[in-house]
Amino acid sequence: MKRFAKILIASICSFIVFFSVSQAANASYAVIDADTGRLLFGSHVHEQKPIASLTKMWTALIAIENNELSEEVEISRQAALSEGSSIYLEPGEKVTIEELLYGLMLRSGNDAAYALAEHTGGSIEGFADLMNEKARIYGLNNTYFTNPSGLHNDLHLSSAYDTAQMLRIAMQNDTFKKISSTINYKSPSKNGVTWQNKHRLLRQQVGAVSGKTGFTKVAGRTLATYFEQDQEKVIVVTLSESNDWQVHKSLANKVFSEYDYVTIADKGEYKATEDKTVELKKPISILLNKEEEKKLQNVLHLSRKQDEFGIWHVMLNNESIYSTRVDLK
Repeated sequence: MKRFAKILIASICSFIVFFSVSQAANASYAVIDADTGRLLFGSHVHEQKPIASLTKMWTALIAIENNELSEEVEISRQAALSEGSSIYLEPGEKVTIEELLYGLMLRSGNDAAYALAEHTGGSIEGFADLMNEKARIYGLNNTYFTNPSGLHNDLHLSSAYDTAQMLRIAMQNDTFKKISSTINYKSPSKNGVTWQNKHRLLRQQVGAVSGKTGFTKVAGRTLATYFEQDQEKVIVVTLSESNDWQVHKSLANKVFSEYDYVTIADKGEYKATEDKTVELKKPISILLNKEEEKKLQNVLHLSRKQDEFGIWHVMLNNESIYSTRVDLK
Protein backbone atom coordinates (compact mmCIF):
# COMPACT_ATOMS: atom_id res chain seq x y z
CA MET A 1 0.00 0.00 0.00
CA LYS A 2 1.17 3.51 -0.79
CA ARG A 3 1.33 6.03 2.02
CA PHE A 4 1.10 9.80 1.63
CA ALA A 5 2.38 11.99 4.46
CA LYS A 6 2.90 15.43 2.91
CA ILE A 7 0.47 18.05 4.26
CA LEU A 8 -0.47 21.35 2.69
CA ILE A 9 -1.56 24.11 5.09
CA ALA A 10 -4.49 26.31 4.16
CA SER A 11 -6.97 28.66 5.84
CA ILE A 12 -10.50 27.45 6.53
CA CYS A 13 -12.73 27.42 3.48
CA SER A 14 -15.59 25.39 2.08
CA PHE A 15 -15.52 22.77 -0.64
CA ILE A 16 -18.45 21.87 -2.84
CA VAL A 17 -18.11 18.48 -4.48
CA PHE A 18 -19.40 18.12 -8.04
CA PHE A 19 -19.43 14.67 -9.60
CA SER A 20 -19.20 14.18 -13.34
CA VAL A 21 -22.09 12.27 -14.84
CA SER A 22 -21.58 10.17 -17.93
CA GLN A 23 -24.27 10.38 -20.56
CA ALA A 24 -26.46 7.31 -21.03
CA ALA A 25 -29.97 6.61 -22.15
CA ASN A 26 -32.88 5.98 -19.76
CA ALA A 27 -31.22 3.97 -17.00
CA SER A 28 -29.24 5.64 -14.25
CA TYR A 29 -26.83 4.08 -11.81
CA ALA A 30 -24.49 4.97 -8.96
CA VAL A 31 -21.60 3.05 -7.43
CA ILE A 32 -20.38 4.32 -4.06
CA ASP A 33 -17.82 3.37 -1.43
CA ALA A 34 -19.98 1.94 1.34
CA ASP A 35 -17.58 3.15 4.05
CA THR A 36 -17.20 6.82 3.09
CA GLY A 37 -20.18 7.31 0.77
CA ARG A 38 -17.89 8.62 -1.98
CA LEU A 39 -19.24 8.29 -5.50
CA LEU A 40 -16.85 6.10 -7.49
CA PHE A 41 -18.64 6.31 -10.83
CA GLY A 42 -22.12 6.33 -12.33
CA SER A 43 -24.49 7.75 -14.92
CA HIS A 44 -27.22 10.36 -14.33
CA VAL A 45 -26.52 9.84 -10.64
CA HIS A 46 -28.50 12.87 -9.41
CA GLU A 47 -31.41 12.64 -11.85
CA GLN A 48 -34.75 12.31 -10.07
CA LYS A 49 -36.59 9.10 -10.89
CA PRO A 50 -39.19 6.81 -9.32
CA ILE A 51 -37.44 4.15 -7.25
CA ALA A 52 -40.37 1.79 -6.59
CA SER A 53 -39.82 -0.58 -3.63
CA LEU A 54 -36.27 0.64 -2.91
CA THR A 55 -38.32 3.09 -0.84
CA LYS A 56 -38.78 0.29 1.68
CA MET A 57 -35.15 0.49 2.80
CA TRP A 58 -35.92 3.92 4.26
CA THR A 59 -39.29 2.72 5.58
CA ALA A 60 -37.54 -0.11 7.42
CA LEU A 61 -34.96 2.19 8.97
CA ILE A 62 -37.58 4.67 10.20
CA ALA A 63 -39.67 1.86 11.68
CA ILE A 64 -36.66 0.27 13.41
CA GLU A 65 -35.56 3.55 14.95
CA ASN A 66 -39.02 4.39 16.31
CA ASN A 67 -40.28 1.04 17.62
CA GLU A 68 -39.34 -2.01 19.66
CA LEU A 69 -39.14 -5.17 17.56
CA SER A 70 -41.43 -6.98 20.00
CA GLU A 71 -44.25 -4.43 19.68
CA GLU A 72 -47.46 -5.83 18.21
CA VAL A 73 -49.30 -4.05 15.42
CA GLU A 74 -53.00 -4.59 14.83
CA ILE A 75 -53.48 -4.74 11.07
CA SER A 76 -56.02 -2.27 9.72
CA ARG A 77 -58.36 -2.96 6.85
CA GLN A 78 -56.56 -0.34 4.77
CA ALA A 79 -53.21 -2.01 5.35
CA ALA A 80 -54.54 -5.47 4.51
CA LEU A 81 -56.04 -4.19 1.25
CA SER A 82 -52.89 -2.39 0.11
CA GLU A 83 -52.28 -2.53 -3.64
CA GLY A 84 -49.38 -4.55 -5.03
CA SER A 85 -47.05 -7.14 -3.50
CA SER A 86 -48.28 -8.62 -0.25
CA ILE A 87 -47.48 -10.92 2.66
CA TYR A 88 -51.25 -11.55 2.98
CA LEU A 89 -51.98 -9.78 6.24
CA GLU A 90 -55.55 -10.01 7.53
CA PRO A 91 -57.57 -7.17 9.10
CA GLY A 92 -57.52 -7.37 12.87
CA GLU A 93 -54.61 -9.81 13.22
CA LYS A 94 -51.67 -8.81 15.40
CA VAL A 95 -48.15 -9.05 14.05
CA THR A 96 -44.87 -7.92 15.62
CA ILE A 97 -42.79 -5.10 14.21
CA GLU A 98 -40.00 -7.62 13.65
CA GLU A 99 -42.12 -9.92 11.48
CA LEU A 100 -43.48 -6.97 9.50
CA LEU A 101 -39.92 -5.83 8.81
CA TYR A 102 -38.96 -9.25 7.46
CA GLY A 103 -42.07 -9.25 5.29
CA LEU A 104 -41.18 -5.75 4.11
CA MET A 105 -37.54 -6.40 3.23
CA LEU A 106 -37.63 -10.03 2.06
CA ARG A 107 -41.01 -10.18 0.31
CA SER A 108 -41.53 -6.46 -0.35
CA GLY A 109 -44.98 -6.53 1.25
CA ASN A 110 -46.87 -3.31 0.61
CA ASP A 111 -49.31 -4.34 3.33
CA ALA A 112 -46.38 -4.61 5.76
CA ALA A 113 -45.19 -1.16 4.69
CA TYR A 114 -48.65 0.31 5.26
CA ALA A 115 -49.01 -1.34 8.69
CA LEU A 116 -45.58 -0.13 9.82
CA ALA A 117 -46.34 3.39 8.60
CA GLU A 118 -49.69 3.59 10.36
CA HIS A 119 -48.23 2.28 13.61
CA THR A 120 -45.13 4.50 13.53
CA GLY A 121 -46.41 7.73 12.02
CA GLY A 122 -50.09 7.59 12.94
CA SER A 123 -50.99 7.78 9.25
CA ILE A 124 -49.39 7.37 5.84
CA GLU A 125 -48.96 11.13 5.61
CA GLY A 126 -47.43 11.31 9.08
CA PHE A 127 -44.97 8.55 8.27
CA ALA A 128 -44.02 10.20 4.97
CA ASP A 129 -43.20 13.32 6.98
CA LEU A 130 -40.82 11.25 9.12
CA MET A 131 -39.20 9.82 6.00
CA ASN A 132 -38.71 13.24 4.44
CA GLU A 133 -37.39 14.76 7.65
CA LYS A 134 -34.70 12.08 7.90
CA ALA A 135 -33.86 12.48 4.21
CA ARG A 136 -33.28 16.20 4.78
CA ILE A 137 -31.08 15.51 7.81
CA TYR A 138 -28.83 13.33 5.67
CA GLY A 139 -28.73 15.75 2.75
CA LEU A 140 -30.70 13.57 0.34
CA ASN A 141 -31.70 16.63 -1.64
CA ASN A 142 -33.13 14.81 -4.66
CA THR A 143 -35.44 12.63 -2.58
CA TYR A 144 -39.09 13.10 -1.66
CA PHE A 145 -41.49 10.48 -0.29
CA THR A 146 -45.29 10.37 -0.38
CA ASN A 147 -45.79 6.79 0.83
CA PRO A 148 -43.89 3.94 2.56
CA SER A 149 -44.01 1.36 -0.25
CA GLY A 150 -42.88 3.13 -3.41
CA LEU A 151 -46.21 2.86 -5.25
CA HIS A 152 -46.16 5.42 -8.02
CA ASN A 153 -46.84 9.04 -7.27
CA ASP A 154 -45.53 11.81 -9.52
CA LEU A 155 -43.90 13.48 -6.50
CA HIS A 156 -42.38 10.31 -5.02
CA LEU A 157 -38.84 10.50 -6.42
CA SER A 158 -35.20 9.96 -5.61
CA SER A 159 -31.93 9.48 -7.50
CA ALA A 160 -29.46 6.64 -7.91
CA TYR A 161 -26.95 8.49 -5.72
CA ASP A 162 -29.43 9.31 -2.95
CA THR A 163 -30.77 5.75 -2.95
CA ALA A 164 -27.25 4.34 -2.62
CA GLN A 165 -26.74 6.64 0.36
CA MET A 166 -29.99 5.36 1.89
CA LEU A 167 -28.65 1.82 1.86
CA ARG A 168 -25.28 2.94 3.22
CA ILE A 169 -26.97 4.81 6.10
CA ALA A 170 -29.39 1.97 6.83
CA MET A 171 -26.61 -0.63 6.92
CA GLN A 172 -25.04 1.21 9.85
CA ASN A 173 -28.03 -0.01 11.88
CA ASP A 174 -27.38 -3.56 13.13
CA THR A 175 -31.06 -4.57 13.07
CA PHE A 176 -31.52 -3.39 9.49
CA LYS A 177 -28.32 -5.16 8.45
CA LYS A 178 -29.46 -8.44 10.01
CA ILE A 179 -32.94 -8.33 8.48
CA SER A 180 -31.92 -7.17 5.00
CA SER A 181 -29.13 -9.77 4.85
CA THR A 182 -31.44 -12.67 5.73
CA ILE A 183 -32.10 -15.14 2.92
CA ASN A 184 -34.90 -17.21 4.50
CA TYR A 185 -37.26 -16.39 7.36
CA LYS A 186 -40.05 -18.48 8.90
CA SER A 187 -43.14 -16.37 9.52
CA PRO A 188 -44.57 -17.02 13.00
CA SER A 189 -48.01 -15.66 12.13
CA LYS A 190 -48.26 -17.67 8.90
CA ASN A 191 -47.75 -21.10 10.47
CA GLY A 192 -44.05 -21.18 9.78
CA VAL A 193 -44.30 -20.38 6.07
CA THR A 194 -40.78 -19.59 4.81
CA TRP A 195 -40.23 -16.23 3.16
CA GLN A 196 -37.28 -16.19 0.77
CA ASN A 197 -35.49 -12.95 0.02
CA LYS A 198 -36.38 -11.74 -3.47
CA HIS A 199 -32.86 -10.37 -3.97
CA ARG A 200 -31.38 -13.32 -5.84
CA LEU A 201 -27.75 -12.09 -5.70
CA LEU A 202 -27.75 -12.78 -1.96
CA ARG A 203 -28.12 -16.45 -2.81
CA GLN A 204 -25.19 -16.44 -5.24
CA GLN A 205 -21.47 -16.43 -4.47
CA VAL A 206 -20.90 -12.89 -5.77
CA GLY A 207 -20.23 -10.98 -2.54
CA ALA A 208 -23.76 -9.55 -2.21
CA VAL A 209 -24.77 -9.32 1.46
CA SER A 210 -27.79 -7.01 1.47
CA GLY A 211 -30.09 -4.98 -0.73
CA LYS A 212 -33.58 -4.49 -2.10
CA THR A 213 -35.50 -5.15 -5.30
CA GLY A 214 -38.18 -2.97 -6.85
CA PHE A 215 -40.55 -2.68 -9.79
CA THR A 216 -43.46 -0.62 -11.02
CA LYS A 217 -44.62 -0.07 -14.58
CA VAL A 218 -43.48 3.55 -14.40
CA ALA A 219 -40.17 3.00 -12.58
CA GLY A 220 -39.23 -0.20 -14.36
CA ARG A 221 -36.81 -2.50 -12.56
CA THR A 222 -34.91 -0.94 -9.66
CA LEU A 223 -32.21 -2.64 -7.59
CA ALA A 224 -29.89 -1.80 -4.70
CA THR A 225 -27.07 -4.14 -3.63
CA TYR A 226 -24.44 -3.97 -0.91
CA PHE A 227 -21.32 -5.96 -1.86
CA GLU A 228 -18.32 -6.99 0.25
CA GLN A 229 -15.06 -8.56 -0.87
CA ASP A 230 -12.12 -8.72 1.53
CA GLN A 231 -11.89 -5.18 2.96
CA GLU A 232 -13.76 -3.53 0.11
CA LYS A 233 -17.40 -2.57 0.53
CA VAL A 234 -19.39 -1.10 -2.32
CA ILE A 235 -23.02 -0.21 -3.01
CA VAL A 236 -24.58 -0.39 -6.46
CA VAL A 237 -27.95 1.13 -7.37
CA THR A 238 -29.61 0.92 -10.78
CA LEU A 239 -32.87 2.60 -11.76
CA SER A 240 -34.86 1.55 -14.84
CA GLU A 241 -32.28 -1.09 -15.79
CA SER A 242 -33.79 -4.24 -17.30
CA ASN A 243 -30.59 -6.29 -17.01
CA ASP A 244 -30.00 -5.30 -13.41
CA TRP A 245 -28.72 -8.60 -11.97
CA GLN A 246 -25.87 -8.84 -14.45
CA VAL A 247 -25.15 -5.11 -14.36
CA HIS A 248 -24.77 -5.18 -10.58
CA LYS A 249 -22.32 -8.06 -10.69
CA SER A 250 -20.33 -6.37 -13.44
CA LEU A 251 -20.14 -3.02 -11.66
CA ALA A 252 -19.11 -4.62 -8.36
CA ASN A 253 -16.44 -6.66 -10.14
CA LYS A 254 -15.14 -3.49 -11.77
CA VAL A 255 -14.58 -1.95 -8.34
CA PHE A 256 -13.01 -5.10 -6.91
CA SER A 257 -10.59 -5.37 -9.85
CA GLU A 258 -9.71 -1.69 -10.32
CA TYR A 259 -9.84 -0.21 -6.79
CA ASP A 260 -7.84 -0.89 -3.64
CA TYR A 261 -7.79 0.53 -0.15
CA VAL A 262 -4.84 2.92 0.02
CA THR A 263 -3.43 4.18 3.31
CA ILE A 264 -3.17 7.92 2.78
CA ALA A 265 -1.68 8.68 6.20
CA ASP A 266 -0.74 6.52 9.15
CA LYS A 267 -1.90 7.08 12.71
CA GLY A 268 0.41 9.47 14.55
CA GLU A 269 1.66 13.05 14.78
CA TYR A 270 2.45 15.33 11.83
CA LYS A 271 4.17 18.72 11.76
CA ALA A 272 1.69 21.48 10.90
CA THR A 273 3.62 24.69 11.65
CA GLU A 274 7.02 25.59 13.09
CA ASP A 275 5.81 24.91 16.61
CA LYS A 276 2.63 22.91 16.19
CA THR A 277 1.80 19.31 15.33
CA VAL A 278 -1.48 17.56 14.62
CA GLU A 279 -2.44 14.07 15.71
CA LEU A 280 -4.26 11.53 13.56
CA LYS A 281 -5.95 9.13 15.95
CA LYS A 282 -6.44 6.48 13.28
CA PRO A 283 -5.04 5.87 9.79
CA ILE A 284 -6.77 7.36 6.76
CA SER A 285 -7.51 4.66 4.18
CA ILE A 286 -9.61 5.30 1.08
CA LEU A 287 -10.84 3.15 -1.79
CA LEU A 288 -9.02 4.42 -4.90
CA ASN A 289 -8.03 3.38 -8.39
CA LYS A 290 -4.45 3.78 -9.64
CA GLU A 291 -5.10 7.05 -11.49
CA GLU A 292 -6.67 8.61 -8.41
CA GLU A 293 -3.70 7.61 -6.26
CA LYS A 294 -1.41 9.79 -8.37
CA LYS A 295 -3.54 12.92 -7.91
CA LEU A 296 -4.09 12.98 -4.15
CA GLN A 297 -3.09 15.79 -1.82
CA ASN A 298 -3.42 16.10 1.94
CA VAL A 299 -4.54 19.60 2.97
CA LEU A 300 -4.72 20.80 6.57
CA HIS A 301 -7.08 23.71 7.31
CA LEU A 302 -6.17 25.35 10.60
CA SER A 303 -8.63 27.18 12.79
CA ARG A 304 -8.08 30.95 12.79
CA LYS A 305 -6.71 30.85 16.33
CA GLN A 306 -4.30 28.11 15.20
CA ASP A 307 -4.19 26.69 18.72
CA GLU A 308 -7.29 24.55 18.84
CA PHE A 309 -7.90 22.19 15.93
CA GLY A 310 -7.58 21.62 12.25
CA ILE A 311 -9.49 19.80 9.52
CA TRP A 312 -7.47 17.28 7.53
CA HIS A 313 -8.78 17.00 3.97
CA VAL A 314 -7.81 14.44 1.35
CA MET A 315 -8.12 16.25 -1.98
CA LEU A 316 -8.70 14.76 -5.42
CA ASN A 317 -8.98 17.08 -8.43
CA ASN A 318 -9.40 20.06 -6.07
CA GLU A 319 -12.29 18.38 -4.28
CA SER A 320 -12.38 17.08 -0.74
CA ILE A 321 -13.15 13.35 -0.80
CA TYR A 322 -12.47 12.76 2.89
CA SER A 323 -12.11 14.97 5.95
CA THR A 324 -11.49 14.50 9.66
CA ARG A 325 -10.91 16.79 12.62
CA VAL A 326 -7.44 16.74 14.16
CA ASP A 327 -6.21 18.29 17.42
CA LEU A 328 -3.26 20.68 17.49
CA LYS A 329 -0.46 20.18 19.98
